[in-house]
Amino acid sequence: MIFHKHITSAANDDMKQLARLLDTARERRKHGVVVLEGLHLLQSALAAGWRLQALYVNEAAAGKGELLSLLAHVDPHVCQLVATAVLAKVTALATPAEVLAICERPAAQTLSAGSACVMLDDIQDPGNLGTILRCAAAANVREVFLSRGCVDVYSPKVLRAGMGAHFVLNIHEAQDLPARLAAWHGRKLVTHLEGSVSLYSQDLRGPLAFVFGNEGAGVSAAVLQQADVRVRIPMPGHAESLNVAMAATVCLFERVRQLEG
Repeated sequence: MIFHKHITSAANDDMKQLARLLDTARERRKHGVVVLEGLHLLQSALAAGWRLQALYVNEAAAGKGELLSLLAHVDPHVCQLVATAVLAKVTALATPAEVLAICERPAAQTLSAGSACVMLDDIQDPGNLGTILRCAAAANVREVFLSRGCVDVYSPKVLRAGMGAHFVLNIHEAQDLPARLAAWHGRKLVTHLEGSVSLYSQDLRGPLAFVFGNEGAGVSAAVLQQADVRVRIPMPGHAESLNVAMAATVCLFERVRQLEG
């Protein structure tokens, strides 16, 4: 394949901009883009119809068959070959990925007809957020609402932790969660220790919003006021609480269990 450009210096303007996009959510939002690192994420993005603005190919991987097959479906005018040492200065990964792609930031679609959603109140850890998204996708809960205080859902760390979940979910950013909950057509379950009942006492098969809160502070008072029921996960062992991503996994797959039963 003939590349549009061969970049051999980290001082290249495209590389400087790529570094800024990888580094800050503000820069990504300003330009309305997402940066994807690695073949798996790029393949999933193209399959989902995401619009590709630029593709930077690691010259160390340029001859690999899987990559060449992928490039056959990409406009060569957006493809640039980059020296591995240059990419190493741009990425936070220990080893630069085969490709880095800049895609247009997707807009949330009209709400689907699904019977459940996940609402996240100020989740701060990228690994937690990505894991929750991956879990939601696996549990077939397609609608996800994020409060304004959540970490950037399209940060590189969240994308890696999500393992492709972003491409099958309908993600709604910067939401007013109390207002969303007030308008929700089904039951609203908030994970909370005080005044709560066991998760396993609840029928989770109908229209349902699962609400999970900040790693330290939990859900806000305004969100808690909108709850129909506060639920806790019984823990007979020696632990005060579960990590929010673990709690979300237990809740979502208890719903799966009930639906399968």
